[in-house]
Amino acid sequence: MYGKAFAPEYRGALGALSVNSSLEDVLEQALEQRRRAELSGSALESAHAGLAVAEASRRLGRVEEADQAWKASYRAARQAEDEGAMAWAVWSGGTLARQRGDLALARRWLATAAELAERGGDIVARGYSLAGLAETGRIQGDYEAVGELHEKLLAEARRRGEARHTVWALEGIAQMHRNTGSYDSALALFEEAAEIAGKADDARGRAWALRGIADVLSVRGDTERALELLSEAEVTCQEMRLASALAYNHKMRGNVLFRAARYEEARACYSGALEEFRAMGEPRGEALSRLGLVKSRAQLGRDLAETAADLDGLHVTLGRIGLLHARDMVDKARAELGIVAAGTVPTG
Repeated sequence: MYGKAFAPEYRGALGALSVNSSLEDVLEQALEQRRRAELSGSALESAHAGLAVAEASRRLGRVEEADQAWKASYRAARQAEDEGAMAWAVWSGGTLARQRGDLALARRWLATAAELAERGGDIVARGYSLAGLAETGRIQGDYEAVGELHEKLLAEARRRGEARHTVWALEGIAQMHRNTGSYDSALALFEEAAEIAGKADDARGRAWALRGIADVLSVRGDTERALELLSEAEVTCQEMRLASALAYNHKMRGNVLFRAARYEEARACYSGALEEFRAMGEPRGEALSRLGLVKSRAQLGRDLAETAADLDGLHVTLGRIGLLHARDMVDKARAELGIVAAGTVPTG
């Protein structure tokens, strides 16, 4: 049995905040609590509040504010000599680095966070940090290296009855199955994640699971059901002001429409998602939206040589970020559009 989902990143005086709390509300309360903590001279409470500021800002797409906040949280935690609080701050920094596309830095900080958590005896911070390392490797497409870690973290989360972490692990494993063509197992895992998240009142986790279900259903040709699920998830993202999740939802809507050969609608979705990702400085989402946009424009009649040049540029960009799976997607797009090699247009 799983208990109700909780948000361990909301700590100290903010510990009563729900995992489903509006991020604008979290940010407002966290800023006020940090001000109070600084006035009272409580370094540990300042660290806790700063962590909440960092996480709310990151999820709202305010990356500069998030960067300043996690570093301030770490300094306060170090002043308080609390390695657990230091671990949470560095975990936030590593998660932000991944969101900003600096995957090497993300791995370094998340590994540091796991070490701090182990020394500080904070088992939850350690779990989140290892989960962050696993997710970073998964995003890069290094499934062999992180598949076992995902499974281990899933087993630990199930054993402790931690719904939110179980949902995260299920979604990560499901995504790897989906990307390697194991659609039946991917769908079953996404559906289990959605069910657990729903019962645990984890709205954010359920929204991500619905996105995964929609993706698999779309691949199988069930376009309308996929769009319905994305609309349901979008409501949650809007209510909680989940800027990054909302942008990925819009990008996925573009994917669904593209697969259904509704290219003009797909183009509009990819264009909107691209602007959202650019606004929050998220290069991974930006590059993936650009890829969808290039493919949509090609299907709408854009010059093939211009398309080839764009795909060449995306191949370089995705390689620089370290997204191995996404680079494979560019190669697949070349084949689909009749571009046999980088910069080469077939002549006959």
